[in-house]
Amino acid sequence: MTRVRRGYTARRRRTKIRLFASTFIGSHSRLTRTTTQQKIRALVSSHRDRDRQKRDFRRLWITRINAVTRENKVFYSYSKFIHDLYKRKLLLNRKIPAQIAISNKNCLYMISNKIIK
Repeated sequence: MTRVRRGYTARRRRTKIRLFASTFIGSHSRLTRTTTQQKIRALVSSHRDRDRQKRDFRRLWITRINAVTRENKVFYSYSKFIHDLYKRKLLLNRKIPAQIAISNKNCLYMISNKIIK
């Protein structure tokens, strides 16, 4: 009986997984079974943490705005600041006032004083 040459489909699949897991440490990058498990785990984590990242950044922006609004020149809290923004129909998301709070506090004070009046 002659020798049967197998197809390349399985080898192509394994090399694709190996390329994905090439930066993993130890057997997680060398053994096929653990490599596939780690690939699944990595993809699950990345999918979960994309949503988590949005939450974390929103919390960070809220904290930054709140810290600046509670300083000496502005005498009200973050919630009142956001409420006044919506009342004046200024459609600013939380990222922009947070960046202004870091780079130029006086500009945020001017915005908040305009909103109050």
